[in-house]
Amino acid sequence: MKYLTAIIKPFKLDDVRDALSEVGINGLTVTEVKGFGRQKGHTELYRGAEYVVDFLPKVKVELALDETVVEAAIEAICKVTNTGKIGDGKIFVTNLEQVIRIRTGETGADAL
Repeated sequence: MKYLTAIIKPFKLDDVRDALSEVGINGLTVTEVKGFGRQKGHTELYRGAEYVVDFLPKVKVELALDETVVEAAIEAICKVTNTGKIGDGKIFVTNLEQVIRIRTGETGADAL
């Protein structure tokens, strides 16, 4: 099992959810986060005053997946989030040792 974390632009969330649904992945967790990478933030103007936005709004999408669908999930996310510009995001894949469905007590891949 794998744990996939994708940091994406907020307006791409619906596209990601639809793309994952098309490849048979229905469950995910979404968190609104702030951060920066190579973008380093940007300058904005508010009521005539200029200020720096260091942390940009992003969305963190988290998925617990069986290893057989990880590549399909990565391809689906990359396909809909890639604009070719800085700030498209990142995907992190880590090993997942154990999953337990609290309601039924199922463990491992059965709990996904």
